[in-house]
Amino acid sequence: MPSLPPARAGAPLYEVDTPALIVDLDAMERNITAMAAFTTRAGMRLRPHAKTHKSPLVAARQIAAGAVGQCCQKVSEAQVLVEGGVRDVLVTNQVWGSVKLDRLAALARQAKIGVCVDAAENVDALAAAARRFGSVIEVLVEIDVGGKRCGVRPGAAAVALAQRIASSEWLTFGGLQAYFGTAQHFRSPEERRRAIADAGEGVRTTLAGLTAVGLVARTIGGAGTGTFQHEAASGLWNELQPGSYVFMDADYARNEPDPGNLLPRFEHALFVLASVMSAVAGNRAIVDAGHKALGNDSGMPTIWQRGDLTYQQPSDEHGTLVVAPDGRRPDPGEKLLLVPGHCDPTVNLYDWYVGVRGLGEGRGQVECIWPVAARGAVL
Repeated sequence: MPSLPPARAGAPLYEVDTPALIVDLDAMERNITAMAAFTTRAGMRLRPHAKTHKSPLVAARQIAAGAVGQCCQKVSEAQVLVEGGVRDVLVTNQVWGSVKLDRLAALARQAKIGVCVDAAENVDALAAAARRFGSVIEVLVEIDVGGKRCGVRPGAAAVALAQRIASSEWLTFGGLQAYFGTAQHFRSPEERRRAIADAGEGVRTTLAGLTAVGLVARTIGGAGTGTFQHEAASGLWNELQPGSYVFMDADYARNEPDPGNLLPRFEHALFVLASVMSAVAGNRAIVDAGHKALGNDSGMPTIWQRGDLTYQQPSDEHGTLVVAPDGRRPDPGEKLLLVPGHCDPTVNLYDWYVGVRGLGEGRGQVECIWPVAARGAVL
């Protein structure tokens, strides 16, 4: 059962109960607009990844700005998106098991559904599920372009899978999925550029093989918030699939920016509002946001506009703030905005978004409460 909302529309930020997931609506909208404008200038399609926001309401705003649809990682996420009005969803993942495959095939009768494969057995199982439900599923061959996660080797093996897909009356060959996940967090711009250049060689080899057997890849998808400019500049990818740009997080902020370019500068739009619950020691304070309130897998959160505070040593329900020698220790009951280390798992910890306006002007008023509709959608 979802928890009670931590705030009411019209309330000032300081009245929001904590810990709470805060969205700066103004910053989020600027991020959405900036990525859509970049993609349009590049002549590409934009399909943002919903594993970040898990919300049909956020998806609707991205689509209104020009996105062609949404990506997700799980069939259950796709179901929430379709129920929320999204008509074009790509599951950028492999789906195995008759229960999941039947759910996917049934969903393909309601909306345009795509999915990725890297094994012949999975192609056959998808075709059987689509036949059972009388639906058609678009299938992309995922190639391993360096991430060493999912994906078949580029070249002949990928072409053979594409031919197997194209031979089925229940499947359509959609193209290639070429996402280099770990490259998103390579810190130096040169590392990221080299990684995507190497990935492009695998894409190029596979496209040549597809051409040789008379197949056309409608989609060459991939890219993330850390590398999208390189995929866009390659002349190979035609669909960008970033997710975190809509909110940003502390880990992405650690990436060194590309010098001298004109890329969008995305803003922090997602925060966890936390309260100081103890401040008995001279150089530290304790907040009510620990592991159960923040995704700390990619590092600790930062404290928004408080460079004199460092978040350390979280436990389940507590986080320690260390005060710099020249800093100010926050008072008990004081509320602080924390920028999560990793936005995606942080979002998945909450039932509600608290949408706030005016945060950048030093104030903040609650405009809306949105459900995190796909929270816990891991099936």
